[in-house]
Amino acid sequence: MAVVIETNLGDFTVDLYTKERPQTCRNFLKLCKIKYYNFNLFLNVQSNFIAQTGDPTATGKGGQSVYGIILGEEARFYEAEKMPKIRHEKSGLLSMVNCGNNMLGSQFLITLAPELQSLDGQHCVFGEITEGLEIILKLNETICDADHRPYQDIRISHTVILEDPYEDPQGLIVPDRSPEPTKEILMTDRIGADEDIDDTEGLTAEQIAEMHKEKEAKARATILEIVGDIPDADIAPPENVLFVCKLNPVTNDDDLEIIFSRFGKIVGCEVIRDRQTGDSLQYAFIEFADKKSCEEAYFKMDNVLIDDRRIHVDFSQSVSKMRWRGKGRGIQYFNDDSKNDKQPEKRHHRNSDNHSKKRRSRETSTEKSSKKKDKEDNYNDGKKSKSRDDRRRGNYRENERDDKYSHSQRRRKSREKSEERYDRKTHKHKHKTRDR
Repeated sequence: MAVVIETNLGDFTVDLYTKERPQTCRNFLKLCKIKYYNFNLFLNVQSNFIAQTGDPTATGKGGQSVYGIILGEEARFYEAEKMPKIRHEKSGLLSMVNCGNNMLGSQFLITLAPELQSLDGQHCVFGEITEGLEIILKLNETICDADHRPYQDIRISHTVILEDPYEDPQGLIVPDRSPEPTKEILMTDRIGADEDIDDTEGLTAEQIAEMHKEKEAKARATILEIVGDIPDADIAPPENVLFVCKLNPVTNDDDLEIIFSRFGKIVGCEVIRDRQTGDSLQYAFIEFADKKSCEEAYFKMDNVLIDDRRIHVDFSQSVSKMRWRGKGRGIQYFNDDSKNDKQPEKRHHRNSDNHSKKRRSRETSTEKSSKKKDKEDNYNDGKKSKSRDDRRRGNYRENERDDKYSHSQRRRKSREKSEERYDRKTHKHKHKTRDR
């Protein structure tokens, strides 16, 4: 279920949460069907917060639900749906404005920034913008007065229902065509919605080109913020971090820290490595304690020869370690132990702690390798001593065999002597018998 809303800033498509908010979606669809929102002004636009519309009187106090149009003043508002709870957690959400006592009419707002917790529980989210997200950037760039009223009128010109699953309530009158605006509606003390304002008047061609580039970059950043690739469209990378690439694979963290430390205090130095193999990816990030040291290193170290490789140095454009906490709550850095830490100095301290942990881990690995080497040496020494013991044991066995051999020789000789003595006795005995 979707609706296309056309404005003088551009068109955008809204997908409705018909399962979660059936009554609110029905009210919104039927108001669009009778062209109730045509020519309504955006009466309250706050950059990076909300854009409010849906009041034909443009005062913020008017408007009524479709039930009030059919049944009269008594049914002007209806009670908001509370369950399930839907948070204002991203840009481009549509939410019905609470008119008091949790009652809703026709006014709705569009969120222009993520994580707007202050709106949770107050207003009823019923849809989101799925196409035409550029409207959010244009609304954020709108110039307004102190009451958040745009100096140039922003109007809803037309609404187109792509799909309506609800039956029309009894007594609803649907016009055959969109009504023409009256003079009272178009009468305003502001710049008209159709009036063209030339922002390039009096600018040179270079200034105009630069302005267009800035707008395109801002538009791309806003889209990246909406899809969740970056924490905030206005976020900027840190100015004290260098990106170093084209490194030799043998270059490690300590080498870079020693080389770059001559420009100033380094609070973090990391060569990026493959998670599985641990091999260097040949680029690194170096964080200095101050911006001046970082700039000096940038000018002096580009195209310098390190480990037979000419490196390239540039300022880091990465914001991967940053997360936007929400409107008015600052930036949070990943791996930050302190939840209330918003100061970069503490982030520096955290990075230095991480660096000391890495250094301790390297020292531990060095100790382990030395212990392993000592163990191997002890094993080799034991092997040698064992071989000496074996040789000694072999000599003992040879001596033992020699002793056994000499003992058997002695026994054999003694046996031979005893036999000789026996032979002599028998010979004498035989000789005596012969004489007789």
